[in-house]
Amino acid sequence: MIRVLVVDDHPVVRSGLAGMLTVEDDLEVVGEAGDGQEAVTLAASLRPDVVLMDLRMPVLDGVAATAGIVGTGPRVVVLTTYDTDADILRAVEAGATGYLLKDTPRAALVAGVRAAARGETVLAPSVATRLVSSVRTAAERPSAREAEVLTLVALGRSNAEVGRELSITEATVKTHLIRAFAKLGVADRTAAVTVARERGWIT
Repeated sequence: MIRVLVVDDHPVVRSGLAGMLTVEDDLEVVGEAGDGQEAVTLAASLRPDVVLMDLRMPVLDGVAATAGIVGTGPRVVVLTTYDTDADILRAVEAGATGYLLKDTPRAALVAGVRAAARGETVLAPSVATRLVSSVRTAAERPSAREAEVLTLVALGRSNAEVGRELSITEATVKTHLIRAFAKLGVADRTAAVTVARERGWIT
């Protein structure tokens, strides 16, 4: 019997998932959590085999909850409506075994839970494509500092203001921007912010 913990901040979604899984002879929903912190607590006490984890939740988000659960035994499969590069990479880096979307057909979801319980990686087809693309374009990805600079630029900060907030010189801000422009294949701040957002590298 595969023991499953369902985590989602929407009660109707939780109930629907639980109902969908419990009709299977080899699956048992041992608990439900409405936020990430509750998920970490229940995972520790209930010891499920698989945790179905939503990403966007109050108190503690799904990525942080995944990081808190991975390593204690359960496999975590993210189940979300979000499939941006940033969301996928954060979840994978946190240790998620799988990443499925909420429009996944019932049979594929059930199969995914079983596969995760066996320790197999479970990815929605669109997510797998994005991961491959992300690996290929890793060299184009802004560094953490470049992303910080672009995030502040997106908020309308001037180079001088960005420098003050990050405790770096204005010249260093310009250097980070030039490097980001080159990686993104753009020539100005507005285009850099637009492309970085489209690729899920900044919010």
